[in-house]
Order: sequence, then structure tokens, then C-alpha cells
Amino acid sequence: MKILISGATGLVATNLIPTLTAKGHEVFKLVRKAPKSADEIQWDSEIGFSDSEKAKLEGFDAVIHLAGDNVASENWSQEKKRKIKESRTIGTRILVDALKTLNNKPKIFVSASAVGFYGNREDEILTEDSPKGEGFFPEVCDAWEQEAKKAEDFARVVMLRIGVVLAKDGGALEKMMTPFKFGVGGVIGSGKQYMPWIAIDDIIGIIHFALENEISGAINTTAPNPVTNYEFTKTFGDAINRPTIFPIPEFAIKLMFGEMGETILLQGNRVIPKRLEELGYKFKFTKLEDAMKHVLA
Repeated sequence: MKILISGATGLVATNLIPTLTAKGHEVFKLVRKAPKSADEIQWDSEIGFSDSEKAKLEGFDAVIHLAGDNVASENWSQEKKRKIKESRTIGTRILVDALKTLNNKPKIFVSASAVGFYGNREDEILTEDSPKGEGFFPEVCDAWEQEAKKAEDFARVVMLRIGVVLAKDGGALEKMMTPFKFGVGGVIGSGKQYMPWIAIDDIIGIIHFALENEISGAINTTAPNPVTNYEFTKTFGDAINRPTIFPIPEFAIKLMFGEMGETILLQGNRVIPKRLEELGYKFKFTKLEDAMKHVLA
């Protein structure tokens, strides 16, 4: 297939692209700066495409839309929250609207979303049938998915509700590595909040699965066994042979990181990949310990 990818410099895309080309697919990247090679197409996620760049969108078989502002890069000021929401909603709208105008439209549109759709749900078991949660991030995810669904006019749409990504270079583990290496890592808050996780290998596998099978709609892109923060922390500490004896109290998280910390670190949801299991996707990693050992090897 001829495939277009947004968010091409992000964690998922940089791991995905080599696997697509290895299967013989032709991959092009959406970029913000002037293209440096023939496989790059320039866009602005707030403004759109120039006429010459839009013309280059003709003839793609699939679009994998992974672009979005990093939600955990800084505290959530009103300006940061605007960027988080608009980079997902306006960016998706601009891309879908451009694709609608083409003579040769893509037949597949795979869009990132997040388990943040469900909000803070404690130990309630959540599947794709569960309703949207309450709060800022569920509203963002819902609006994001609504924009992606507009591509249903011309394509099969798959929305990946992605959990905590386990990868060696980037994602949650990279952020955790420094304090844990110095022996000051520990459980966050009560430690009871659930963390639906997924190994980077399985995100890549699920995207291939979505491209190659007639599936559509929201897909929980998480491993079958979500764990609590306590379990996650202990497993990570064991994997790198470091103690986990310094818990970070809830008040400290709120003081240091504000709403971002409360939403990303203190809240949780027990998300299960019901549809993937029903569709027959075979997970490479179902146990956290195995996934940790693999990505940290």
C-alpha cells in the first residue's frame, strides 16, 4: 500500500515506519517544515495545506494519523490545554477535510486516540462499549474521535484508544528511568489507580492488523491485563534492579504538576481490549513483567 503518516517523528511512528517499509509498503510523512525529501509532504495542523502540497495527497491507500501535542510535556495552563485540544481536533479536521477533496481518496483512515476517553473510573472494567468519562481529557478524546469519524464518508475508520506505551526510547519508561536509577522512584499517590499499558511492539502489530483486516470503530489499544500503579512501579523497579521505597504523595503531585499530574498520574482506568480479543489479534505481550524485560533489554 501507499501510506501517509502524520506525527512521523513521534514514538509510535518512528517504530512503525521501518516495519511498514519492511513489508513492502510505500510510506510518506506529513511534516511541518519544508520537505527535505520526496517522501515528505508539508502541512500546518492549524492552517492546512498549500495547493501544491494538497495535490500530493492524491492516491494514498491509507492514512495513519498520529499527530498531537504532547500532553505530559508541561503543566496544563489554559494555553497548554488549548494546544492539546486543538492539535487533535483542528488538526484532524484539517486533514480529513483535505482528503475529502481528492479525486483518489484513501480507503483506510487510522487515527490515534487515548484511554483518556474513559476518564477516572477506579477499578470499573472498561471496554469499547463503556461510555465517555467526565472532565477535560475525555472531552478532548471524544472531540478528537468525532473529527476522525468524519472520514467515514470515504474510508474505513479505526480509532486507537492507546494506553501507557512501554518503549525503551521514549514514553513513560524513559521519564521514569532517571529517578529510579538514583533509587528515588516509588508508588504515585495511593498506587491503586489502574494503568492500562501496552508494549510498543503490540501497538505496531495492532496498526498492521487494522490495515490488513476489515475492522472499524474504536479499538482499545491496551494489553489484556491492566495493572495498578503499585504493580507497575514494583515491576519496573524489579526490571532495572532498583528499589521502589520512596512513594510520591498525592499532594506533592498536585503541587508539582497541577491538573496535568492529577489527570495523568493520579487518575486511572481499568481498560480491557475486548474488541481486539474478539477480532482475533494475538498479543505479543500480555504480562507486564515480560513486556518490561523485552523493551528494556
